[in-house]
Amino acid sequence: MLKSLMAAKAKEDLEQEFMEKEEQKTKYLEEKSPPVQISDLSLAELQALCEELHAKIDVVDEERYDIEAKVLHNTREIKDLNIKVQDLRGKFKRPNLRRVRVSADAILRSLLGSKHKVSMDLRANLKSVKKEDAEKEKTVEVSDWRKNVEAMSGMEGRKKMFDAAKGQNQ
Repeated sequence: MLKSLMAAKAKEDLEQEFMEKEEQKTKYLEEKSPPVQISDLSLAELQALCEELHAKIDVVDEERYDIEAKVLHNTREIKDLNIKVQDLRGKFKRPNLRRVRVSADAILRSLLGSKHKVSMDLRANLKSVKKEDAEKEKTVEVSDWRKNVEAMSGMEGRKKMFDAAKGQNQ
């Protein structure tokens, strides 16, 4: 019952809108084209009147054509923008990228093109570290730790560790 009432109300609204449009149309036509009195006119006056009406018709046709062209242009633009929006929404999935190992020479060749002829040794500028010094420091620490295990055991050793940590923080 509710649906039928809504349908009836919608039908009444549509009829009312149609009537309002017809009234607006008749008002517009009355404003733009007043009634023409042709009964008392001579042949020359009728021809002049016809020429005036043809000139007005040409002006109206030009305006109509311009408006149609604008509407057509706007509809094309709307379609293009809708397509762009759909593309931007991401309906296409991005493919997974694969890692490719490329040497420094290949990167420079791709960036610089044929200008790059010299192969660069990137490791030449790195700082050299002696492995012997690092190994000696590790063994010293290990040997010191093993010697001090007995000294650090018990409460006195923990107190020394706590004091040492406290001194480093300050």
